[in-house]
Amino acid sequence: MPIPMTKDQFRAATRLSAAMADLWYEPVERAMFEFAIVSPYRAAMFLATIGHESGDFVHTREIWGPTLAQQRYEGRADLGNTQPGDGSRYRGRGLIQITGRANYAEVSRGLGVDFLSQPSRLEETEHAARSAAWWWASNGLNELADTGDFRAVTRRVNGGYNGMADRQRRYELAIKVLG
Repeated sequence: MPIPMTKDQFRAATRLSAAMADLWYEPVERAMFEFAIVSPYRAAMFLATIGHESGDFVHTREIWGPTLAQQRYEGRADLGNTQPGDGSRYRGRGLIQITGRANYAEVSRGLGVDFLSQPSRLEETEHAARSAAWWWASNGLNELADTGDFRAVTRRVNGGYNGMADRQRRYELAIKVLG
């Protein structure tokens, strides 16, 4: 059953300032409904995840050093980074950091927006929210969230459990507000 989420609930579930809640509530709410992130578990897990991944909705572009790990993006066939400069050009963007030429091509097809030729558009509020919700739904996270297994959701998003304490704290707050 879909849950309506007010701006006050969004703000409480994410601990955002009033100004940040004003900026993010509508794009996130629309994206959640578009991609069926509408049950208390789904919504709480999604908000906890995007809150962590974006550093409280501040970073819609990966902070670039480049670090050693980021330097390894260059030439990575599994990310579709086949052209010189692809590693930096297709760095993580959006509220869930979409990374790599191949993933930018997928999200472009999925949302009907050309992010390959304009990668920075994924940083825009609407696209940052929609791309995160699209990625979530496309990777089976709605169904996984329905099981209530937040660790499994975290592993699917992150590949491991990096930042698990922060993610768990965010989830517990969000489910308390929404559930």
